[in-house]
Amino acid sequence: MKKLFDELSYEVSKKTTKKYSTSFSLGILALKPSIRPAIYAIYGFVRLADEIVDSFHDFDKKTLLMRFKKETQVALYEKISLNPILQSFQDTVHKYQIDYSLINQFLHSMEMDLEKMDYNSDLYKEYIYGSAEVVGLMCLQVFTNGNKEKYEELKPSAMKLGSAFQKVNFLRDLNEDYRTLGRTYFPNIDMNVFDNKVKKAIENEIEIEFKEALTGIKMLPATSKFGVYLAYRYYLSLFKKIKRTAAENILQERIRIPNFQKMNVMMRSYVRYKIEILG
Repeated sequence: MKKLFDELSYEVSKKTTKKYSTSFSLGILALKPSIRPAIYAIYGFVRLADEIVDSFHDFDKKTLLMRFKKETQVALYEKISLNPILQSFQDTVHKYQIDYSLINQFLHSMEMDLEKMDYNSDLYKEYIYGSAEVVGLMCLQVFTNGNKEKYEELKPSAMKLGSAFQKVNFLRDLNEDYRTLGRTYFPNIDMNVFDNKVKKAIENEIEIEFKEALTGIKMLPATSKFGVYLAYRYYLSLFKKIKRTAAENILQERIRIPNFQKMNVMMRSYVRYKIEILG
């Protein structure tokens, strides 16, 4: 029965999310049950593409990504895929009328990761838009469920939130990106002189985006508001820990929030949600 395959496909995306990200899994659990499968499907798709460019070092990444891109296009056109993650993703795309241009822009940023490049300001913005902001916009199309006016109203805030998340990831993963993958996303920065002054300038940029994003979170539909707020609070706690860490240590270790602290963040976030969001 096709129904069983569809259920299996969404379950694979759900398991993929839980395997790779405790924080996003907690955030998704705070969404209304009706929209959780769609967000799992989006995350599973994004995670699979990201794994190709970040982890499959012993294989031809370019060939694998091009194949994945082609399989995505076929799945969207035929409205079916034997790949469970692509099956749940294409079903979500059609159900919520997710703009194909967002998907193409995301895959373009994944292609950018295949090449070692020096990111100037324009390339930096292009990469962040495709790797993070469009993912936020895909989720926003699920959250607004066809309400185009609401989508356009919340679009700038969703992009700021995705951008802030990505830049926090850049700081968190600075050591691995630079030393293992040979990537330096921040423009016009010499990693040999990455110091607290440079780090502070990046942090100021992130703080502004977090503030702008919170405005949009407050206007989200009830089905998604707390889940997005929870993800926001988790990344804010990670960001604060990064701020407390000296620049030289950022280049030596990956900053983490232990799982027990994530649970504490979740519990505290509910109280703050009642005060900061619901008033």
